[in-house]
Amino acid sequence: MQAIRGRIATRGLAPGERLPSIRGLAAAMGVSPSTVVEAYERLAAEGAVRSRPGSGFYAASAAPPPTLAEIGPRLDRAVDPLWVSRQSLDGEPAMPKPGCGWLPAEWMPLASLRRAARALAKAEDAVLTDYGATRGPLPLRRLLARQFAEEGLGVGPDRILLTGSGTQGVDLICRLLVRPGDTVLVDDPCYFNFQALLRAHRAEVVGVPYTPAGPDPERFAEAAAAHRPRLYVTNSALHNPTGATLAPAVAHRILNAAAAHDVVIVEDDIFAPFEPEPSPRLAALDGLERVIRIGSFSKTLSASIRCGYVVAKAEWIEALIDLQVATSFGGVSPVAAELVAGAIGDGQYRKHLESLRRRLARARRESAERLADLGIRPWLMPRGGFYLWCTLPDGRDAAAVARAALREGVVLAPGDVFSVSRTASPCMRFNVAQMADERVMPVLRRALAAQAGPVVRAVGLEPTYP
Repeated sequence: MQAIRGRIATRGLAPGERLPSIRGLAAAMGVSPSTVVEAYERLAAEGAVRSRPGSGFYAASAAPPPTLAEIGPRLDRAVDPLWVSRQSLDGEPAMPKPGCGWLPAEWMPLASLRRAARALAKAEDAVLTDYGATRGPLPLRRLLARQFAEEGLGVGPDRILLTGSGTQGVDLICRLLVRPGDTVLVDDPCYFNFQALLRAHRAEVVGVPYTPAGPDPERFAEAAAAHRPRLYVTNSALHNPTGATLAPAVAHRILNAAAAHDVVIVEDDIFAPFEPEPSPRLAALDGLERVIRIGSFSKTLSASIRCGYVVAKAEWIEALIDLQVATSFGGVSPVAAELVAGAIGDGQYRKHLESLRRRLARARRESAERLADLGIRPWLMPRGGFYLWCTLPDGRDAAAVARAALREGVVLAPGDVFSVSRTASPCMRFNVAQMADERVMPVLRRALAAQAGPVVRAVGLEPTYP
């Protein structure tokens, strides 16, 4: 395959030219004819060559266009809420990514995943071939219901809808409840993809300043009164990007203000498994009257197996089922749901989470110490999770630092991609699980040194320590 690709790339084989005969190439390379057949068939599947029955194989075109990795990173792209996602998802696998939002592969429960994959091979034929049931498989929903009950959220499996991902859950909720021009409140700073998704739905996005105890309740009430928002989208447990935890008093004030102004709350609980002890949840305190809970398994199990969930009151679940059928025809992939159920039902999964929490606690301490050597200080030290929300020294502009680091092949997450008001320019989110690569700190040091710039401060984001 490499030999043929090379000849096409150097125009040793012109577009439309016939490839060497199978027997001729096999003899020339000292391999069996079946090896050449396999190579040609794979090249045809890639589109690099074309098969003409009874005639042979022919070069399909000149060299294929270079990949993103060959071109290099798009340094000219605006540093917006999609910037970090694009750089993280499209970067080379070996590229250091302390700005990304997932754990390294070696931190995940690979043994449990492999056992679940082997068991999948013995599943009923329909699991491997059929569309998914509209709510998702009952065994996984029952397993989730038992977990929620342990957290104080009593729901039956009928109140749980499995989705293709947590992001799809938010998308379905927006399709149901948001119309173009509606206002949606988010935290400032907040997970950057909330902004991107809401703008795709043509919503007006308004930020509420976030504090170490949760959203500022007074500013939340003011925004709810002034803008009459349809939704408020937030994290409660281990907030992204700050790592803060919602305080009980703040949770009650937010729920009271939401009730007074008829605001539906979407609570993304994806980081709950990383907490050492459960913190207050809006969904549990509210009883799912006006709070919708979403989550997925991408942070603790696998981002490759796309499976999320929505927990809500019955009438909303029924409407969301119809929307998922209309947009995806059926529910979550049975293969994905079977893999998730097999892996989290494995007796080793709880041990994996316990080990993960201990490992992350060490990584947070070590990363904070290493960053402190560069004058980078955490806004607070989180109770759990893998994010540190930090301020750069001397008010350096994080976007410029991230661009400089990207030139050296390191992906960072500058503060303003998380901030609706664009007031977090000297801040940066670090994924402590991705900081071990020995290339990160030298590149970060050089990027800071190269960007002295004007001193700026992030409004309301002075470092605090609980």
